[in-house]
This record gives sequence, structure tokens and C-alpha cells, in this order.
Amino acid sequence: MDELELIQRLTKHLPTNASLVVGAGDDCAVLDLGLADRQVLFKTDAVVEGVHFTKDTPPEKVGHKALARCLNDVAAMAGTPTAALVTLALPPKFDATFVDGIYTGIGALAQRWHVAIAGGETTTNPGGILISIALIGTVPKNRALLRSGSRAGDALFVTGELGGSLAGKHLDFEPRLAEAQWLAAHFPVHAMIDISDGLAGDLRHLMHAGHVGAEIVSRAIPISRAAKLQARSESSAKPPLLAALTDGEDFELLFTVPSNQAVPLLDAWKKQFPKLKLSCIGKMTAEPGLKIRDKDGLRELNLKGYAHFS
Repeated sequence: MDELELIQRLTKHLPTNASLVVGAGDDCAVLDLGLADRQVLFKTDAVVEGVHFTKDTPPEKVGHKALARCLNDVAAMAGTPTAALVTLALPPKFDATFVDGIYTGIGALAQRWHVAIAGGETTTNPGGILISIALIGTVPKNRALLRSGSRAGDALFVTGELGGSLAGKHLDFEPRLAEAQWLAAHFPVHAMIDISDGLAGDLRHLMHAGHVGAEIVSRAIPISRAAKLQARSESSAKPPLLAALTDGEDFELLFTVPSNQAVPLLDAWKKQFPKLKLSCIGKMTAEPGLKIRDKDGLRELNLKGYAHFS
């Protein structure tokens, strides 16, 4: 049983109440708590020693990553983060200086995005360090960007570059909060998701939620320099395109807009975010399934992204 199968099993019969607008299956839960003009976003995420970082990782980067993962999920809903709680699980003989560094990393990123660290919990974990962040934010009422809005014919876009994140990006990426909020304010974004498990995997989430298919163009996919360097220098490394499709931990935004908005969006983006690449990599289709167009024509793409337990 892989991660997706486990999630499907566990979320079949979850209890709910009148406050829940969007539950399991999107980047954040959406709650209506009676505020006149806003809804609440609710998110939790965790980083685990040996999975998301190693013993040699600088602690400030561990803390940055722990909070940034949650912030990027709020970004994918076009929200604004507000406050977080930190659960810290440590081995019995922990290094207090290392823990201080984790909180330095969390605090620096929180200050940059005006997020209050409101407290948390500490506990023992013999297996190593685990940091879990619970984050709340807000979004204008009924304006949260979901995974489920894509329509056949939509243009498919991705921010930044993909692949090779283990060379460093997965530890020091900047959440795309400003970019997502700008997109939601200026263009009719139909659906959006945070790319954390690889383009091939997270695109399938958009497809499944929107009941559509997708066609991507191999030469349009923005491959990172790190993925290209790894392919040249390491015989066991993935080919660059494969890395861009499956590596995961890119923490970029994948989203769809009506096709007639594609050119205006690209033009406006270059003026607003000149240092961050935006690429139109394909389109959503009425026909189900994921296809890729390359030098050999159009073919089925059976690749999937990263999944725990697989």
C-alpha cells in the first residue's frame, strides 16, 4: 500500500461538521468560521530526519523547510498565512544547539511572511528528529483556488524550474505566496497545486480532481540546471527530463487558466516577476489520461511522482 492508497483508505469516512467547506484531498482544508469576508485555511505537514533531511543538514535549513512546506500549500490556495504551531519530536539525547538552529530557521521565515509562531508541543522520538507544523491562514470568501477547477482546453503553467531539488533547492526554496496571490488577483486561475511529489504525480491530482486529461510538451518543461548537471556528472543520475517529471520537492506552482489568457499572462508575468520563470507546458484535455508530446509524437505517459511507502 503506497501513500495515496493509504490516504484514500483513511479518508473514506472522516467525520465532518458545518464549518468544513473543503476537506481532505486539496492542498489545505477550507473552513467557514462565520467571518464576513474570509474563510480559514488549515494545513499540517511534517519533516522527518532521514526522509526530508539528514544529520548533516544545517539546522536553520531544516527549520526553514519545515515551515516553508506549509506556506507553499497556503500559496497554492492563493491564501495568506497567519499563525503556526510547532510539534517537535526529539531523540532522548538531542543536541540543544541544533534545536535552537531549527527554531532560528523557522523564525526567520515566519518573520518574513508575518506569521506568528503561537506555541506547540515537544515529545520524545527514539527514531530521530521530527518536526510537524500546523498552520492557519485566510483567503477571501469563496476565492480559494482548488485542485478541482480545470477545464478541457485550459493552458497548463508551471513556475520556476523542475528536477534536481536534492542539490539544495529542497532546503532553501522560497514559498510562492506573492506569486499565487498576484495570479488570483489578476487572472482567472481555474485550478492550482503545489508541486511537492513531482510534476507527473501532482498533475495527475489536478486531472483527477477536475475529471480531465492532460497533454504536456517535453521541450516546454523547464528543467533545472541542477538536474542537467547531475545527469552529466553522475552515471546513475536520472535523465534531466525524467528528473523534472518525477524528482519531487520542487515546491513550484502548477496551475491552469483559459487558453485565451495564456499570452497576456506570460507578458504580465515577465513584468511582475522578471527573475522567476513561468512556462506554459501543455493543456488540459477532455480525453482522460496523461500524454506527452516529444520528437517521436504524442504518447501515453505512465510515470508517477514520489509516494511514501512505495
